[in-house]
Parts: sequence; structure tokens; C-alpha cells
Amino acid sequence: QVQLVESGGGLAQPGGSLRLSCAASGFTFSSYAMSWARQAPGKGLEWVSGIYSDGTHTYYLNSVKGRFAISRDNAKNTVYLQMNSLSPEDTALYFCAKGANSESITTNDYWGRGTQVTVSS
Repeated sequence: QVQLVESGGGLAQPGGSLRLSCAASGFTFSSYAMSWARQAPGKGLEWVSGIYSDGTHTYYLNSVKGRFAISRDNAKNTVYLQMNSLSPEDTALYFCAKGANSESITTNDYWGRGTQVTVSS
């Protein structure tokens, strides 16, 4: 069965960095786009970033452009989200999601349980 397990969250200071990882199993990872989304306390789910199955195209929420970078290692069945210049507004539960096909970054059919990111001094 499809499993997505996020890790790498934690407490960071404003201006700091974190690197999230999502280990995938149960499907042919290299054939599907992957995405990251987040949910801040009291708010709805917000798409953050997506990457095509072959890694050639990446997309970002405007508010994270230039600060976050998504990447993937198809040999390791893992997708990453490098987060730099973090601000308290980035505090949220971050989820990894599997796309419905190789280029689907906003239509997702499986989700992980999330990893908490808290940005505070």
C-alpha cells in the first residue's frame, strides 16, 4: 500500500532553515509528481510546492518562492523541501502528497501524516 512518511520538522528560529524529507513506498515513485502542502493552526490546507516525476519542473506558492526548494531523489524514493529564511508565518503542519500522474502537482491521491514546523524565537 502507498505510504508517505515525512520527517525533518521541528523548531527553528526566524531566519533559520529546515529540510523536510518524505520517504515514499508502495508505488513506482519515479512515475509520479510529488507535492508539499501545509496547514497552519486554525487555517485550511495550503499547497506549497510541487515537482514533476522526473524533477524537471518545480512550482511554488508565491510566498515561499526564493526561500523554499523542492527536490527529489528517485533512486531513494524520497522528496525533499529545503526551507530557508523561515518566518513565524511558515509555522504549520507540513504534508507530503503523491500526485495523480507524472505532472499532477495539485491533484493528489495519497497524503502523509505530516511533520510539524514551528518558527519562533
